[in-house]
Amino acid sequence: MTLRDRTAVVTGGSSGIGAECARALAREGAAVVVAGRSLGPLEAVVAEIEASGGRAIAVRCDVSDEEGVSALAEAARDAMGPVDILVNSAGISPSAPLHRTSVAVWNQVMAVNATGVFLCTRAFAGAMAEAGWGRVVNVASVAGLTGGRYIAAYAASKHAVVGFTRSIAEELAPRGVTVNAVCPGFVDTPMTDRSVERIADTTSLDAESAREALLSTSPQHRLITVEECAGAVMYLCGEAARGVTGQTLVIDGGALRA
Repeated sequence: MTLRDRTAVVTGGSSGIGAECARALAREGAAVVVAGRSLGPLEAVVAEIEASGGRAIAVRCDVSDEEGVSALAEAARDAMGPVDILVNSAGISPSAPLHRTSVAVWNQVMAVNATGVFLCTRAFAGAMAEAGWGRVVNVASVAGLTGGRYIAAYAASKHAVVGFTRSIAEELAPRGVTVNAVCPGFVDTPMTDRSVERIADTTSLDAESAREALLSTSPQHRLITVEECAGAVMYLCGEAARGVTGQTLVIDGGALRA
C-alpha cells in the first residue's frame, strides 16, 4: 500500500473518473475525502471504500464556490489531518455551436472546470509545500491540447487547466510538490453518454451512429476506461513520478501522439 499514511482529496468524486480515483487511492492505503455536489452518490462511493477496508468521508462541495472550497479544506483537515494529495476531477462538458453558446454557459464552464481547479489547488497546495511533499493531479482533457467543434467553452476551460498546471508546477517544484495533468480522450462515463445524446439530438445521427462517431476518433476504436485514467493518476501520485511535474499525460488511444 504505497500511499499508507497519506490523505487525499478527490473532487468530482461521485462518479466516473473521480470515483475510480477515490477507490484506487483507498486501495493504496490513502485516507480519502470524496467531494462533489451530490451527497447521496458520494456516500455510495464512501460505503464502497469502507466495505473494502479503506477509510473515507464524503463532503458536499461546489468547487466553483470559494467559501465552499474553504469549508472543504477545513473539513478534510479536521477529519483526516494534513492533505498530501489533491485530484481535481470535477468538471462539466456542455456542447453547442458558438452562436448558441451563451455567456451564462461560458461562465459556468469556466467557473467549474478552471476556477474550481484554481480554488482547490490554492486551498491545499500551501500546506503541501510547507510539509515538503505533495501531489496535485488535474483531470484535464485532450481537448485542452487541441480543441474541437462545438466545445469552445469546454476546450477553453481545459486549456486553462493545462496552462495553470504548468505554471503552478514551476512555482512549487522547489518545495517537493508535483503538479500534473491527465488528458483523456473520450472516456466510458455518464458524461460521454450525455455527449452521445447531444450529438444524436443535434444531428441526423441515431444514438448508435453517434457513438460510432466518437469511437472513430480513436486509432484503437474504443473509449478509454476510468480504470486507465485512475492508473495514470496513481502513477503521478507515487514516488516513481517524483521527477515528473508540469506534464500533460495523454490517454486517448493514440489519436494525439503528443
